[in-house]
Amino acid sequence: MTMSFSKLRPSVFRESAANTTLDDNAVKGKQEKLDKESVVSSVRTNYAESSSQHPQEEIPTEDAQRGVKKAEAVTLTWSKTTLIAVFVNVWFLYFVNALQSAISSSLIPFVTSEFSSHSLINVIYIVGSAMSAATYIPLAKVLDVWGRAEGYLIMCIFATLGLILMATCNSLATFCAAHVFYSVGFGGMVFAIGIIVSDASHMKNRALAFAFINTPYIITAFAGAKAAEGFYQDVSWRWGYGTFAIIFPVVAAPIFFVLKYNLHKAEKEGLVGREESGRTIFQNIWHYFIEFDIGGVILFSVGLTVFLLPFNLASSAPNGWASDYIIAMIVVGFVLLVAFSLYEKFLARTPMLDISILTDRTIVGACLLNATYMISYYCWGNYFTSFLQVVNNITIAEAGYISHTFEVVSGLLLLGVGYLMRKTGYFKWLLYIAIPLYILAQGLMIYFRRPNQSVGFLVMCQVFISIGGSVFIMLGQVAVLAAVDHQHVAVALAFLYVVGTIGSALGATICGAIWSNTFRPALMNFLPESELPNIVYIYSDLTTQLSYEVGSATRIAIQEAYGYAQTRMLAAGTAIMVLCFIWTLLIRNINLTKVEQVKGVVF
Repeated sequence: MTMSFSKLRPSVFRESAANTTLDDNAVKGKQEKLDKESVVSSVRTNYAESSSQHPQEEIPTEDAQRGVKKAEAVTLTWSKTTLIAVFVNVWFLYFVNALQSAISSSLIPFVTSEFSSHSLINVIYIVGSAMSAATYIPLAKVLDVWGRAEGYLIMCIFATLGLILMATCNSLATFCAAHVFYSVGFGGMVFAIGIIVSDASHMKNRALAFAFINTPYIITAFAGAKAAEGFYQDVSWRWGYGTFAIIFPVVAAPIFFVLKYNLHKAEKEGLVGREESGRTIFQNIWHYFIEFDIGGVILFSVGLTVFLLPFNLASSAPNGWASDYIIAMIVVGFVLLVAFSLYEKFLARTPMLDISILTDRTIVGACLLNATYMISYYCWGNYFTSFLQVVNNITIAEAGYISHTFEVVSGLLLLGVGYLMRKTGYFKWLLYIAIPLYILAQGLMIYFRRPNQSVGFLVMCQVFISIGGSVFIMLGQVAVLAAVDHQHVAVALAFLYVVGTIGSALGATICGAIWSNTFRPALMNFLPESELPNIVYIYSDLTTQLSYEVGSATRIAIQEAYGYAQTRMLAAGTAIMVLCFIWTLLIRNINLTKVEQVKGVVF
């Protein structure tokens, strides 16, 4: 990978003959006037003096939010060696995240089965996704108002807490609550790292930077699946989470300390100063309650969760869709979402969504593209490893290898995609290749996702799906970042994450609705009469499904039921992908080489 670093360095207190306009007497006179008892006044005076003595690009943007100023001050302060060290640390952090994610995705079907709730996998994902979606905009505000390091630290704490709770839970309800902390924490951590990497890279190199930090997935796609099998069979699924509750904080900590150390250096050099709010503790609490729109966050997350869950729970309710609580949840969820819209329009002082973001067609197109892809993928993705084990009779590790084909392909492919974008300066042309390829591959999967089909064909389709999907994700991020200035990078990327996460929740909802309305009826149709009394256990427990001997009448019946449900999930996912052709037309073909956002020593 070719890297070119900007050689801009801060020189706030170093005067040269070319830019010195004050003689020694004037400097002494000015220094005597400084109020030695006021740190804030001193910093502001030094900042103003440095602004007049040095080119504008060597100081943080004056009218930027404080978090953005602090980010620019850090990149103006650190060295090329520090920049490389940060990218290396981010690589190891992504390695740990990718490994635990691969292990978790392989273990969750068995965790839910231990609580006799295998068919409620989607409920866990929906609750986690809804809560995560409501977090990104407030997190973007934290990153912009408080700073990158502070927002990153908060998310790391949430992620660690989630891992601890998942390792110690004793019921599905506790595990679901733990998964919310886990989803919010790791999702927010990845988002914060995305902003930090954006702060530290030129726009033309950003795709290459994103590709580099995602290369650990090439390794963990295989290592994670094998490790998950080892944890489940030889240790305990609990240690699959407990291990990373120890490892993750250790790997995540250096980035926080590097950011704070270089910020301290920037403050000493006068690039950025401390500001006292003058508010009391209670005034601060109320101020940030308003600033981060906590009321909107609560209405949005609760409304989205309550509205989506009934579509997964209806089939197991006493009277199906006619059950009182199913109707009540849909109505209450819808009312809360309407209330959220009205609250944001008329009451919120700092709304979650910036209207200016919604008027940019590139951002709207990229977000709709990302949401459509997420809906399409999650229409079938959550039950894929279960399908592979039951229908194709392969191990946990082997199912993980196939399921994580995406990570391997994307890790290799995106380096090439990033390089092409760096060389050409454009990205939109790649969509015209990725979209048709993805639709073709998922359409083929409809045929091959049945019993008695070769695993090789499934892998082939996964490879093609991975090529298209990885390009969607990368181009979505590049498009929204290229459409804004540095001041709005966090909120633009947050909007992309919000829409994408809602898309994944909708996809999981569709998946759950199709699963509950096809798999169980298919079991009743295909199972031998002698096994019908056990249908509840077969439907809700993956371990029970795998306990029947391969080739037996019951195992064949379960395989047929899986095929019946999976083909319908894939058909729904493929149909919705057609919308991507429309969303592509909204995206402008921006020249990345002409977008200037960052300052200092960057990639």
